[in-house]
Order: sequence, then C-alpha cells, then structure tokens
Amino acid sequence: MTLRQLPGFAFRSPTDYANEMSKLHDLYDPGLGTSVVDALERLQLFHVFSSTWFSIGLVVLIISIVACTIDRTPRLWRQSADIRVVQPDPFYDPKLPDRAALSGVTADAAAAVLRRHRFVVRREEVGGATYLYGDRNRWTKLATLLTHTGLVLFLLAAAITSRLGDEQGLVVPEGQSLTVQPIGTPGLLLVRNFGFNAPGFDTGHPSDFTTDLAVYQDGQEIARKTIRVNDPLTIGGYTFHQNGFGPAPDVLIRDAQGKPLWTGPIAMTDSAAGFPFAQFTVPGRDVVLQLLLQRADDGTGVLLVLPFQQVGTNADGSPAIQGLEPMALVKGESDTAAGTDFSVELRSFGEYTLLIAKKDPGQGIVWGAFGFLIAGILITFWMPRRRVWGRLDADGRMSLVVRADRYVDVGREFGRVLDDLVRARSGGLAEAPSEA
Repeated sequence: MTLRQLPGFAFRSPTDYANEMSKLHDLYDPGLGTSVVDALERLQLFHVFSSTWFSIGLVVLIISIVACTIDRTPRLWRQSADIRVVQPDPFYDPKLPDRAALSGVTADAAAAVLRRHRFVVRREEVGGATYLYGDRNRWTKLATLLTHTGLVLFLLAAAITSRLGDEQGLVVPEGQSLTVQPIGTPGLLLVRNFGFNAPGFDTGHPSDFTTDLAVYQDGQEIARKTIRVNDPLTIGGYTFHQNGFGPAPDVLIRDAQGKPLWTGPIAMTDSAAGFPFAQFTVPGRDVVLQLLLQRADDGTGVLLVLPFQQVGTNADGSPAIQGLEPMALVKGESDTAAGTDFSVELRSFGEYTLLIAKKDPGQGIVWGAFGFLIAGILITFWMPRRRVWGRLDADGRMSLVVRADRYVDVGREFGRVLDDLVRARSGGLAEAPSEA
C-alpha cells in the first residue's frame, strides 16, 4: 500500500480511532504536513476498502456487470437454442474458408463419424438432398453467465465483509484474557492465553509457535485449542490466527504501604534501538515507565525501567518532561526510583501472543464465487463449441462446412473428421478430399 491503512480495531471506539490516527500523524506529518494528512483522512484514504467512495464504486461495478449480463443473455440463448440444419447453397461455396467436399460417403456413414467425434447429429431431407448438422458443446456460450455470476458474488462478498466483517490484532500475555468485541456487545467473546510456546527460540531457531487458546462466551468456555501458524481456531463467527509473539515481563508495582498498584505482564510490542520496548502509565500516578528489555553479558535478562513525569507544557505546546532515576532489574529484584512513592518488582519473564481475530461473513460467498468463476472459465476454454454442416446431393457429392470458437485449432480437428470420412467411404480407392 502507498498509504498505511488503519487497522480494523481502530473503528471500535473513538479512542481507538484517535490513537491510531495519532500514529499515522507521527508517521506522515514530518514529510507531508499536518494539513495534508488531515485532508487524506477526510478523503478516507486511510481506510480505502471501507470508504464511502469505494463502496459506491463496488455498487456501480456490480450494476454494470449485471446489466451487461442481462443484455447478453437473450443473444447467448438464441445462439445456443436456435438450430438450423438446412443452409442455403451459397453457404457451401468451396471458395469460402473452412469448406470441404468429397464423394462416396453415405449420410449414415457421415453421421456415424460425427458421433464418434462426440457431435450431436441432426438430419433432414429436403429436395432430394440430405442435410446433416453436428453440434458439440452446444451450451458452452452460456458458461459466461457462470463467470459473470462469480464476479458479482466476489464483489458482493467484498461489500458484505467491508461493512459487516471485523479484523483486529489481539495482544494477549500468558495467563491473561482479552475481549474480542467492544464491552456491551451481545454474546461478547473473550479469549484467554493459557500458555505460549516456541521450542528452540532460545537458540535462535524456533521450530514452532503455539498458543494454548480458549474462547469464552457469556462466561462459559466454548472452545479451546493449541493454535499455530496455518492452524487457527474458528468459533463464534471468528477465526483466531497465530500471527506473532514477543516478551511480556511480569511486573508488580506497589505503593509505599505495600499495596499493589499493578500486577501482571506488560506486553512489549514496540522496539527501541533494536530492543523490545514498552511504555506504561502507573495507575493512580502521573508517572510513565519506559521499559527496555536487554540481556547482560552472562545472558541474564535485564529490564531497564526509565520513569518520567510531565511537569508542564513548553512554549510550543509540547509536554515538558522530567526524567526520574532509572532502574535496572533482574528476575526477582525490586527497586524504588528517587522522587517516586512506589516500587517496581520484576517477578518473571514471559511472552505475549499476537492473534489476528477475523470475522468474515463474506467468506462462504467467496468460495461460491470461486466455484462459479473457475467453472465458467474451464467450460469456456476447455469445452469450446464446434459445429459441422453437411449436404449430400443426389449425385453422392458431399459438401462440408465447419465453425468453431476461436480457441479451437479448426484445421487440426476438422482434418481428423475428414480423415475418418475418407476411411468410411463406401468403396473404391480412397480419394483425397478437396478443401478450400
């Protein structure tokens, strides 16, 4: 994409939308300017596939395809349904292309040859002449209706998914739970990460990524599965894909009286200088902790804690920041930064799992569209229509005309029919047919 698109969860609430747009402003404002980014937002270019103008374009395209199909259908039906066995004499003029003439073949023998080549044969007697008509894959032209149906269904599925679907990333630390839909949604789904495992990760060559994932609805567990890449869990209209992972140190923050202000993993979803990074606001305090995960020379994990607080506003409107005393914690250690009234303890190292929760109500329609489209294409290209007209005059001379779709090698296929007709001649030495 030329422009980064807003994730699906940005539209769950005004706060989520504001947070994600703030990230886009940080990305594009230095190069494009705030006013240009604001204009791109108004034009809905940060969520193209759910924008109003894109939806209108889908509707117009669907209408145009349907109108085209309705306009073509009567003509396609007439071409397939109307059969004319008897053709006027100029139709068999040997000076025209794809014509042939030979003698010594009876009408019955010619009809038998055409049937061996999988033609449906019709026969009429008019004015002492016998007319034969062979038709193969008569209804192939109507396969274009299947193709157009597939295209319409694809567009319909896109419209349904863009309006009714949902796709979001869920960062779930080990042992933690997270709601899938906004609070208050009927039948609210909740996921819980019972454990993440990446065998071989310590060596730098992980062999697998798995999450022991459970899904709850209305407080009841409705599904549980160990998911991995390309083996998701599908339940309640959502599919949960294993997409990524990262560190989530288990931190305990206590006030001066020893009461917990926070306890639990903190997912480090960002990076700084190539190291996992996170920013966390201490509950009930105006202090923000910057967390940076590093490794000591002996391989021991070290969590750098850099506290800061906002003490005012600069002249340009940006916040005035005051840094506090940094801390370096290893597993089991606790420390208090000067100027703060709380302690930070690193209880253990853990991981979070990144899930992609996707609700795609148009998925079934997409598979149906795929079936229609492939069927229409295969029929059109692998079963093109072929037609042969023959007129056997009273003197035993037979004139032949062939017609076929443009995908057919007429010379090769018609040549095989002529070869069999020559072999079927009623007697005498085979005489080469004349072709024009």
